Amino acid sequence: MVLLDYNDLRIRGIPYSRVHIWRLERVGEFPRRVPIGRARHGWLESEIDAWLKAKVAARDTTQDAA
Repeated sequence: MVLLDYNDLRIRGIPYSRVHIWRLERVGEFPRRVPIGRARHGWLESEIDAWLKAKVAARDTTQDAA
C-alpha cells in the first residue's frame, strides 16, 4: 500500500489546489484522504490511479458518443 502526498498528486497531473481537492472529497468526487498524523494525510495510490482511469474512460465514452 502506497500513500501519496499533495506533491505526488501534482506530479501525476492533478493540478487542483488543496481547497479544491477538499471540496471534491466532500461531495464524493475525489478519493478521500487518509490521516497519518496530526495535520498530515495522504491518498492511496491505488484509489488515485482508479480515479484517473475513470476520468480517461469518461472522456473516451464522451468522444465516442459525439
